[in-house]
Parts: sequence; C-alpha cells; structure tokens
Amino acid sequence: MSILVLGGSGQVARGLMAQAGDLPLVLRGRPAFDFEALEQIPALLAEIKPRLILNAAAYTAVDKAESEPEAADRANHLGPKLLAEYAAAHGIPLLHISTDYVFDGSKRGPYVEDDATGPTGVYGATKLAGERAVLESGAQAIILRTAWVYAAEGKNFVRTMLGAAQRVPRLRVVADQIGNPTCADDLAAVMLAITRRILTEGWQPDFGGIYHASGTGSASWYQFAVEIFRLAAAHGRPMPEVEPITTADYPTPAKRPANSQLDCEKLELVFGLALPRWQHSLARVVDAVCAAP
Repeated sequence: MSILVLGGSGQVARGLMAQAGDLPLVLRGRPAFDFEALEQIPALLAEIKPRLILNAAAYTAVDKAESEPEAADRANHLGPKLLAEYAAAHGIPLLHISTDYVFDGSKRGPYVEDDATGPTGVYGATKLAGERAVLESGAQAIILRTAWVYAAEGKNFVRTMLGAAQRVPRLRVVADQIGNPTCADDLAAVMLAITRRILTEGWQPDFGGIYHASGTGSASWYQFAVEIFRLAAAHGRPMPEVEPITTADYPTPAKRPANSQLDCEKLELVFGLALPRWQHSLARVVDAVCAAP
C-alpha cells in the first residue's frame, strides 16, 4: 500500500521524495492533483488507496492571498478538510503542514502549540481554518507548523536574495520580523521519521495533534540575508551591502507577524526529533545553489 505525498514540485515534497529510501511514496501534484479542482480529490484518493497521507500542498503566496481569498481557502482549508475526512473514514494517518502565520506576532518569546492564535492575513487565516478542519475530522492527524521554508530549488528567500545580489550592489531587508528559518529537507526528514515510527509501532493516541517543527535558532530577515551573503561569498558570489529596515519601510499587502518564533520542545518530547540549527542547513543549501550550473 502506498504513502501518498501531495505537493507536486514543492520544496517539501521534493525533500520527501529525495529521502524516501524504501518507503513506497507516491507523489501527486498538478494537474492530476489540484486543490483548484476539489471535486477530483475523492476519485484520486479512491484510486491510490493510501495507507498514509503526507500533505505538503498549500497556497503559500502570502501577499497574493489577500486578493485571492477563495483560492487560498480551497488549498489551505477545504482541500485539507477533504483529506482529513477521507483519512478519518478509512482509519489512516494524515500528516499536514501548517504555518507560524497562524499567530499575530505579539508574544515576546517563542510560541508553543496551545498559545492563542490570531492570524493577521488571509494566508494565516486559511491555514488556521485548515488546522481546525483536520482536527475536527476525527482523523489520526499530526499537524506540523513550520516557518520561513527554503531549499536549493523553488521560490524562496534564499534564492531570491542570491538572485538579487547578482543584479544590485545594495539591498534593504526587514530587520524587525523574527522567526525560524527552516530547510525544507530538514522538515521532510522529520515527516519521514514520524512516518516510519507510525508504520513500525502503529498509531498511538498520544501522536495526534499540533507540533511546531522549524529550524533551531531564530533570526530576523536581515540577519538571515546577511548570513546568506556571507556563505555565498566563499563561492565568489557578490556580497552586497545590506541595510536593515523596518516593516513600515517595506509595506506589503499582507501584514506579517513581528514575532513568529516557534518552540519545538513538544516534537522532541513525543518523537525525539529536532531540526538542525538553521545556520548549518543554510550552509548546505547555499553550497548547492552556488554549485548549480
């Protein structure tokens, strides 16, 4: 029986497939699987008959979601709701990815799983609705909230910064938003480790619920950018001047939380898992990007 991975060519889905080993993962994405066509999902699930679902598919364009709330809701809420209902009906586990943007950013320290939520934009609101739908379905569900995901491929902050450095000598980067940079491959490794434990031990009642799963250590976007350029300079890449600015200096359609740090202790307590320090994973990713033709 197959383990269904949803997310097509997304960063986490790529990481899952690359590290699958002997796990029978089956990847689906557009056009065969598309949250824009919710009516097709039941037939896809019936065809594959998965023994477990890893949902890495989502609408992640934070600013665009403000003008496309229905599309964001289909991908982040209604689609996961269908997956969870199928999982509940067939007694199979579902691992679902959520986000730090379910919080409003007003807390001083890192957020724990049962802190009050309060999304500040459509993206966060639809992801929170998806969380609630998954939990209310009664499925054997694990929700992994993560943050600031990047990889050597795809559209992400690391690749955006490295591309910008090739074009301009000076960049302005927000310094008053703090979070946990997370390598997609590290998140995928955690998902696969949980999957293997479920397959080995069977589903345990204390597995279910929400977990925070992000890179260890925090940074502002400015600090993140400075470290990217420092690492890239070792490969002969340009090291632009980086100016720290405030959120007010760089207005965006969606309001971002000032603090979206996640406390990941629960993940370690229940599963014995922790993601590496973000600087270590970033070095590996920058090496891969700079080595690519």
